[in-house]
Amino acid sequence: MRQLQTLRRLCLTGLLAGLCLLAPRPLRAADAEAPKPGKQAPQSFETKVGINYLLYLPADYGKEKDKKWPLMLFLHGAGERGTDVQLVAKHGPPKLVAEGKELPFIIVSPQVAPGEGWDSPTLKKLLDDVRAKYSVDSNRLYLTGLSMGGYGTWEMATRYPDLFAAIAPICGGGDPSRARRIAKLPIWVFHGEDDKTVPIAQSERMVEALKTAGATDVQFTRYPNTGHDSWVKAYNDPKLFEWFLSHEKGGAGAAAKEGK
Repeated sequence: MRQLQTLRRLCLTGLLAGLCLLAPRPLRAADAEAPKPGKQAPQSFETKVGINYLLYLPADYGKEKDKKWPLMLFLHGAGERGTDVQLVAKHGPPKLVAEGKELPFIIVSPQVAPGEGWDSPTLKKLLDDVRAKYSVDSNRLYLTGLSMGGYGTWEMATRYPDLFAAIAPICGGGDPSRARRIAKLPIWVFHGEDDKTVPIAQSERMVEALKTAGATDVQFTRYPNTGHDSWVKAYNDPKLFEWFLSHEKGGAGAAAKEGK
């Protein structure tokens, strides 16, 4: 808290004006209590600046003492930036669980402050913190995001190519020159063919670069007659979540661990 107060004082002097946008409203202590299994709750994490996020624990979390759970990191789009972390539940997996759908993942859904974008090193520190506090299977870390979060998904995966077991970027784009870094990673790309906000060419370039780099486990779902909201179809398809669970680092199918 003292770091945040110091940061705000510096912001007022103009010395760190750019960093002011990175400091969201800190959560009250009561808000930061761990969610009950099957529920989603606001959390707060501080590195150099604070970041708020929604945390979902599966309904059966904690019933088996030694069971490790897969973790999904979800990155929202530009429209959900702000200081109200509940905005993150407008789309994607946090929306599904907020509506009562049960998913067999620990779901971490951070929020970007107004005017800012995703910062992969900060997200990595957040993941490390969650993994230290909860029963996470480090071989089954999954990454997905939409629009701005789709860009964030490509960027984080190429920055940390050995961290995730599979990724699913939706209506985003990335740097084709870095595609070779994730050529061995299972990837499922989604995009609407009529997307005027982020043209489908952004995903096409990444898929082409992956194939040129020798990638063999890449799927590309193109939705005809669909604009920028391709995430609605993607996240409402249970096959996406089944696909995530079929992958773990090392190549063995996670399905074999279901009876564990």
